[in-house]
Amino acid sequence: MLTGTTLARAGIDAVALKPAEHDLDAALDLDVDTVVVDYEGREHLPDAETLSALADAYDCYVTTPVRADGFDPLGDDGLLAGVPEAATRVLVAGNGAYLTDEESNRAIAPRLSAAREDAPEAWVGTEGIERVALAAGGTQFELLSRGTDRELQALRTAGFDGEVALYAPTVLSDDDDAILDAVGGYVARRGPVRRALPDGAATDADAAGRAREILLDAASDFALVGDTDTVAERAEELEDAGVDRVVAYPARGLAAFR
Repeated sequence: MLTGTTLARAGIDAVALKPAEHDLDAALDLDVDTVVVDYEGREHLPDAETLSALADAYDCYVTTPVRADGFDPLGDDGLLAGVPEAATRVLVAGNGAYLTDEESNRAIAPRLSAAREDAPEAWVGTEGIERVALAAGGTQFELLSRGTDRELQALRTAGFDGEVALYAPTVLSDDDDAILDAVGGYVARRGPVRRALPDGAATDADAAGRAREILLDAASDFALVGDTDTVAERAEELEDAGVDRVVAYPARGLAAFR
C-alpha cells in the first residue's frame, strides 16, 4: 500500500479527484496538501457540502469550464454559488464531451478574461488554448505531453516567471500490465499514438507485439509511470524544465494513493 510519504517521495504535490470515479466523501485521508476536483459534467458536480469538506481538509481547487451553463461569466453562472469561498477555481475551456453543442460554440477568450477578473487567483487550464491561457495569466495548468519539457524550457527562457502546475495520469507501479490497464486507453487516444497503432490493436494488458511497445513508450511520454524512484526522477526532470507543482490523477483508482 502506498503512503503519503511515498507520494511525497514520488514528487507528487497534489491529487486530482474525478467525481464520476472517486468517492469524494472517502477522499479526506490523502496525505497531500492539495486536491483538484475535475469537472465531468453537471450530473457529477459535487454538492456544496462535499466541496466544503474537501476545502476544509486541503487546499482545494475546482475545475470550472467557462463555456458551460452555470459557470459562464457572460451568461448563466449560477453553479458558482455551490463552490465554497475557501476553494480556488481552475478556469478551463471545457472538454467537449461534457458540453452541449451550444456551449461548445461559445467564444472562449472573452469568457476566460471575464472569469479571471472575477477570480484573479484562479489557475488557467491550457489544453487546446495555450496562447489564450498564457494571455489570461495566472498559474498555467498544463497537461503532460511528449513536448512538455521542451515547451516549458522555451517558455522559461522567453521570460515567463509565473507558476506552472502539471496534470498527469499516474501509475506508481513498474508492472507493464498494470500500466497498460490503467493508461493504455488514455495514451492510445493521443494523436501521435493513435496514428502509430495498428488498426484494431488492444490497448490494455492484452496488447501485444508492436502495439504493446508503442503503448508502453507512450505511457512514459503522456503519464507518470513506474516505481516510486522512477516517477520521482521524472518529476525532478519536469521541475527542472519549469514545473512548480505535479498534480497526479490516480489512474489505478484512489485506493492506490492512500
